[in-house]
Amino acid sequence: MFRCFFPDEYLDSAYDIDYEKLYREGYRGLLFDIDNTLVPHGAPADKRAVELFEKLRRIGFRSCFLSNNQIGRVASFNDRIGEQFIENAHKPAVGGYERAMELLGTDRSNTIFIGDQLFTDIYGAKRAGIRNILVKPIHPKEEIQIVLKRYLEKIVLYFYRKEEGTL
Repeated sequence: MFRCFFPDEYLDSAYDIDYEKLYREGYRGLLFDIDNTLVPHGAPADKRAVELFEKLRRIGFRSCFLSNNQIGRVASFNDRIGEQFIENAHKPAVGGYERAMELLGTDRSNTIFIGDQLFTDIYGAKRAGIRNILVKPIHPKEEIQIVLKRYLEKIVLYFYRKEEGTL
């Protein structure tokens, strides 16, 4: 029943992912949510985020931010990072994921999406046929509509952990 929302992987942080391993496995494109995936909601790109994307470029990855936020938010975050981005992506609609892969020159087989929300980020990536990694939200402060979704996510994650044997 909830399987369409189950992530392919569930990790503590986008900063804990073994990106070198993913590159060795043949992945070349990384799509990222921004708020509560890379920085607290509404925060600018910090030193840790800047260093992560410098590292990803050194490894050989191409990256794109895929956000439901408006252009002002996404562009201001990206000022210090300098990657491709798509604002107002309407996740979980598939179109933004497909446009991001076109920008990067990647496809479903060599692209991964990383985000913190099941019902937008992960569900959209699954619908687009992209491997996905769910990460825990960086900060508890969120907009009210996201807070409400987090209650439902807890139910889905309970069944995910039960199936994975990690309860």
